Amino acid sequence: MSRRVVHEDEVPKVETTRGARFASTRRQLGRAAGGVQLGCSLMEVPPGKRAWPAHFHSTNEEALYVLSGEGTLRLGKDAVPVRAGSYVALPVSTTAHQLINTGAEPLRYLCLSTMHAADICVYPDSGKIGVFAGMAPGGDPAQRTLSLFLDGQATRAYWDGEDDGP
Repeated sequence: MSRRVVHEDEVPKVETTRGARFASTRRQLGRAAGGVQLGCSLMEVPPGKRAWPAHFHSTNEEALYVLSGEGTLRLGKDAVPVRAGSYVALPVSTTAHQLINTGAEPLRYLCLSTMHAADICVYPDSGKIGVFAGMAPGGDPAQRTLSLFLDGQATRAYWDGEDDGP
């Protein structure tokens, strides 16, 4: 594998399953190719699942491009259908987003994001706030100097309360 150019088959898969609602396979293409300020992950989500809790970022912009399958994008209180060829811009805002595979086949998409080292993420379904420093949420955790999840009363773990929401 050459730095700057990678093929998806050369990038390790990271499989995540959490509770009844979350499951995904992720290949961090941007990181494997040596990207620094722009992240890109190839995501695959099984039917009925989602990869991440609903959230929004205070400094990092994201975008999604659906390669195959279909799903529903939760965008604030709206539910927006997406399918192969859909592009979603998620600029910094206070509108939470989450992509759910509502189809019968795996949902494959590219998730792109800026990689600002300091970021605050809000997770409205569980009432948590995530604070990150040293490396963006999608970056190398070994380079992160702070990764803290709070609910206004106590420090919490990333997945706390996420399997109870919509």
